[in-house]
This record gives sequence, structure tokens and C-alpha cells, in this order.
Amino acid sequence: MEARPKMRPRRSAWRWAGLAAAAALLGSCAVGPDFVRPTPPVAERYTRDPLPDATIAADGRAQHFSPDAALTDGWWRLFGSRPLDAAVRRAIANNPTLQAAEATLRESQDSLRAGQGVFYPHAAADLDARRQRTAPLQQGVNTPSTVFNLVTLSGSVSYVLDVFGGERRTVEVLRAQSDYQRYAGIAAYMALSANVVDTCIARAGYAAEIRATEELVALEEQQVQIAEEQVRAGTASYSAVLVARSLVAGNRAQLAPLRQKVDQAGDLLAALEGVVPSKSDLPDIELTAMTLPADLPVSLPSELVRQRPDILSAEATLHASSASIGVATAAMFPSFSLGGTYGASASRLGDLSRASGRFWSIGPSATVPLFQGGTLWFSRKAAIDAFQESQANYRQVVLVAFAQVADTLNALRHDAEALQAQVDARSAADDALKLLQANYRAGLAPFTDVLAADVLAHQASLAYLQAVAQRQQDTVALYVALGGGWWNAAGTAGAGDS
Repeated sequence: MEARPKMRPRRSAWRWAGLAAAAALLGSCAVGPDFVRPTPPVAERYTRDPLPDATIAADGRAQHFSPDAALTDGWWRLFGSRPLDAAVRRAIANNPTLQAAEATLRESQDSLRAGQGVFYPHAAADLDARRQRTAPLQQGVNTPSTVFNLVTLSGSVSYVLDVFGGERRTVEVLRAQSDYQRYAGIAAYMALSANVVDTCIARAGYAAEIRATEELVALEEQQVQIAEEQVRAGTASYSAVLVARSLVAGNRAQLAPLRQKVDQAGDLLAALEGVVPSKSDLPDIELTAMTLPADLPVSLPSELVRQRPDILSAEATLHASSASIGVATAAMFPSFSLGGTYGASASRLGDLSRASGRFWSIGPSATVPLFQGGTLWFSRKAAIDAFQESQANYRQVVLVAFAQVADTLNALRHDAEALQAQVDARSAADDALKLLQANYRAGLAPFTDVLAADVLAHQASLAYLQAVAQRQQDTVALYVALGGGWWNAAGTAGAGDS
């Protein structure tokens, strides 16, 4: 029996296998720098001088700086005001700016998903039916023209061989841009909550100043009556009555600007909550009834760069710039793809199954940039320049963030000192006014001394209220400067995760 020769693989099969292996090997590398997160600044503290453990006990309340305390996402609840919490929740649910930021984030995430489609084969089907006439003279043939029908049904598959990683770097850019939008949305959320709390505190402060001024006006009106009685009794001149009336009118004049500020704060709250002013539900908050947070979390400087959304946004921009260098570098190298087409043509749809009308093609393709007039070279240099710009911007954002934390920590210490001084000044002014009023009724003090004491008592009262509001707003500023605690929200990834 004659032995048959062994079957040998065709050379073309070996050729395709070698090409596939080479593509797989080359596809494991990507040109351009691999992004490395910037290292945090080397700093043990935020302030120039060591931070004390606590502020002084101003108005009976001290604030403690605790590195171990956790910064909660709903930090505004620490002020102990349900109307304040409700106002923040309404703003988060309805604010148009926050809604736009969320839509932008979804857009960037969908763009990332769309970009990731390059890693999969692309398949398409095509059906073309037409009646056409040819002109043989266009091919140099002097024959009569013909009219015929042509029906073509075909399918094609293509796959990009990302040999130098240009597509992967492009997707990396999209992912970094998605991270940027994510942190931009968190920053919008943080700014919105802070603005609502600050506006509520300011509005409550203005309302408290109005009540203090109205109480002073009522007291001064009583003094006017006393002065009028003394004029009728002949123990005082009529000029005392005029001076007292002038003081009442002057203090009443201060009420209108304060009421205007209350209205403006209410209108701002309405805008933050996403409603027109006429439909707003303004919170009724008493300034002095709000609880001042006693334990203030102070994150380590090394943690701040992984928590603040503006720093993380700048880092995402830096990441996108780094990946863009890879995209520009890959454009300078050849690009490869695999493609295949299979189809059939016939004069009628029913004849597509005939073997004579079938066609197919399969094979790789390559595009090699030879001369672009310097476009690709300088595009890469521009990408490097943009990366260096992003590096400088990142450093600046970090420096500003550290300065803001230092400012708020110092401000809280000084706020406590200023508030205690205003407490002492208000107490002394109230005691002096009561004493002079008693002496005036007894005829032991001139009326001008009483009026001067009125002015001092009023100024001390307003300064006290302003100091209380300032201390609360600087506490808000510290929570914001430390990042707002968004990473501790339920269902939120850890700080700085990408």
C-alpha cells in the first residue's frame, strides 16, 4: 500500500499566525509616559506656628482641633438646626448648577464607554440595490453602453491593532476627563452646600441685628418720653428731646438696609434651591440658637491632596495631559488594522446565492506617516508643553488649598478671641447703660451721657452678633477647605480613587 505524504500547513497559514503573534506582542506596549500621581507636599502642619489643641472659650464655647476626628459628608448637621438641614437638602435636590454638573459627568462617562469600543471588532452589513448605466468609453472601450440592475449584499469586519498604544492612550484621556468631571461635580456639591449654610447664617445674623436695633429704638423712645416729662417739669431743656428724637430716627434708618440684606439673602437662597423668590420656603433660623461645632477635624496635609475635589480635578487634568503625550507620540508611528469583507452581487435579489457573484477579501493594512510638514512632531511638543502647564497649575492649586486651610485655622483662633472681646464689651456697655439710666432718672447724670451709652450699647450688641456669625461662617470655611467629607458619604468611593 502506497504511503501518503503527511499534510503540511500552508505557508500562508504560518504567515498569518506569525503576524497575529507579532501584533499581540507589540500590542502589549504603549508609547508615551505612564502617569504617576504627584507626591503630596512635605509638610507636618498647615500653619506657620504650631496649632494649639483648642481655641479659647469664647462666649462659653471652645473649639478643639482634632486630627483623629472624621469629617462627615453632612457636616452642616453639626450646627443642630433642622431648618438649615432642610434648606441644604432642597438645594441639593433642585439646584440647576448641580444638575448641570451631574449631566456633564454622565456625558463624560458615556464618552468613555463610546471610546472603549475601539478595543472590540467592528462589524457592519451593507445592502445596495440600484439600476445603473455604464459608459465603456471611460475605460477606453468603444462599445455600446448598457443598462443593468445590480444588487449587492455584503458584510465587513475590521479590528484596529493598537500596536503602539495610541488608542489605549486616547481612552486613558477620556477616563481622566471623566474623573475630572466627577470631581468637578463634587466641588459643585460642596460649594452649593457651603453657600446655602453661609447664606442662612448671614440671613439669621441680619435678622438678629434687626431685632437688636428694634429693641434699642423701643428703649430710646422711652427715653424720649422721659425727656419730654423733664422739659414739662422745667428740669431739662427742649434740646434734650430733639437730640433723643434724632437718635431714634437715626437708629430706625438702620433698619431698612438690614431688612434689604435679609431680603437679598432670601432671594439668594431661593436661587440656590432652584426656585423663584416668590415660591421659596425660607428657613426660620435663630443665630444664637445654632450649635457651634466643638470638635473640628483637621486632616493631615498628606491626606488633603487626596480629598479636596479641586486638587483631584487638577490631578485628573494632569493625567489627561500625560496621556495626550502618548496619543501624539503614537501618531508618529505606523498604524495597523485587520479587515475582512464577504458578499455577493447579482442582477436580482434572488440570484445572490449564486457562486459566480460571491466576493471576499481579508488582510491587514498599514498606514505609515512619511512627511507631515512637522505637524506630528510639533503636535507632540505641544502635548508636552500642555503637560508642563498642567503640572504648574496642579502645584498652584495645592498651594492655594494649603493656604486656605491655614487661613481658616488661624481665623477660628482669632474669631474666638474677637468674640470674647465683644462679649466683654457688650456686657460692660449694657451695665453702663443701665447705671446711667438709673442715675438719669434720679437726676444724677446728664441726658447726653445716657445717649452716648445708648450708642455704645447698640454698637456692642451689633458687633457681638457679627462676631458670632463670623465664627460660624469660618467654621463652615474649614469644613470646605478640608474637602467637605464627600468620601465618607454612603456609596462613595474612597478619597482620590479613580
